[in-house]
Amino acid sequence: MELTGTQKLPAVQDAVWSALNDPEMLKRCIPGCQRIELIAENEYQMDMIASVGPIKAKFQGKLTVSDVVPPQSYSIDFEGSGGVAGFGKGHTEVTLGAEGNETLLTYTASAQVGGKIAQLGARLINGVAAKLADAFFKKFKEEISETSAHEITPEGS
Repeated sequence: MELTGTQKLPAVQDAVWSALNDPEMLKRCIPGCQRIELIAENEYQMDMIASVGPIKAKFQGKLTVSDVVPPQSYSIDFEGSGGVAGFGKGHTEVTLGAEGNETLLTYTASAQVGGKIAQLGARLINGVAAKLADAFFKKFKEEISETSAHEITPEGS
């Protein structure tokens, strides 16, 4: 599965970079995410519940961040298991660019799945992945807008 996209975010690049590296922010934005915990430098443990067609499972996995160039880009590798539902692993590259007071985020992602989930077919899996990405960016934009609004609000207002 391959997924690419570009998002225009309503915050300056440094604020977007900080938000993308904040486990609590990510937990609020990733659909079904129950936990993201830093376990070592650039390594996170993650739990999430995901549904793919008729299969709903709790996935436990590890995220590893590499090729970090603050505040411009990084890569993320993911490996996770959902027990009998199957497994997933993937790679994502994220690049940020300033556009005035906004930030352009570009990403490419590839993933492989196995087990019962893989039996559902690539078309269904691709649709679910695109839906999850859309839900993540919708919530992320809301969160980053609120954060940016608080940062530029004069004290006492």
